[in-house]
Amino acid sequence: MKLLVVGATGTLGRQVARQALDENHEVLCLVRNPNKATFLKEWGAELIKGDLCDKSTLPRALEGVDAVIDAATARITDNLSVREVDWEGKVNLIQATKAAGVDRYIFFSILNAEKHPEVPLMDIKRCTELFLAESGLNYTVLQLGGFMQGLIAQYAIPILEEQVVWITGETTPIAYMNTQDIAKFAVRALTVPATEKKTFPVVGTKAWGAYEIMNLCENLSGKTARISRVSLTVLGLMRRITRFCEWGQNTADRLTFAEVLASGQPLDAPMEEVYETFGLDPQETTTLEEYMEEYFSRIMKKLKEIDYEKNKGKKKKKGKIPYRNQF
Repeated sequence: MKLLVVGATGTLGRQVARQALDENHEVLCLVRNPNKATFLKEWGAELIKGDLCDKSTLPRALEGVDAVIDAATARITDNLSVREVDWEGKVNLIQATKAAGVDRYIFFSILNAEKHPEVPLMDIKRCTELFLAESGLNYTVLQLGGFMQGLIAQYAIPILEEQVVWITGETTPIAYMNTQDIAKFAVRALTVPATEKKTFPVVGTKAWGAYEIMNLCENLSGKTARISRVSLTVLGLMRRITRFCEWGQNTADRLTFAEVLASGQPLDAPMEEVYETFGLDPQETTTLEEYMEEYFSRIMKKLKEIDYEKNKGKKKKKGKIPYRNQF
């Protein structure tokens, strides 16, 4: 197939592009800045300059395309708001896809989005699901929990560097999933008729709480986590303050999401029927233990190599005969 991947420079989008290329699909990537997407070109994808928020750039990107995989979302550092990217931009893309005669559309949503209309991103995701269902497109919605990749910056690095890990009093157990595994579901959906015009949860093998993740990181790193707890009251205050600032809009939206993650209600769902429908083997899905073990083994090996080189340099310097005594 000839696929258009939107959001291909992101954590999930790049794995979708890579998986599609590995399965010999022709991959086009819609990017705002081609200079920041050269790695996609090196992998074998074609870059199309365009912007979801500029509907005039979309028809060209959709020419000859068989399917769209939409992994785009606003980043916390974006000048554009969540509403502009995740709602207005997605409406532009869905309408342009329909107008171009492209039938197949894969969309990533958030698990339990319908339960949290007070969270801007979750409310927008739910509204987009409804908009897709009414669009006439042959869609598949994949509802996600969380990415394992995000846990590195949240837990692994702070623990390794003996920095503070910030958590709320009560944390929500989340069934995190490796984005590489999520990408397999997205690409497989294109060739499985049973996934058409349906919505599926796509989550990891187990829901993990914050303390469980920290214990795992402590065991693998040999270091003790420095924990600091932040209350929901403080989170709410920070959200209200940042919302007054134009630059803080996306930060405020993320803080609202953080309050949901502190609710204690698990983000998890049964996956047996999903694996059966997609024809994927659950035994091949990465567990969090495996993911963290691989990360820490690579990091610890690298740290030992750095330490070895430093010690070797010190020994050479210590054993060197001063130049003035060589004669």
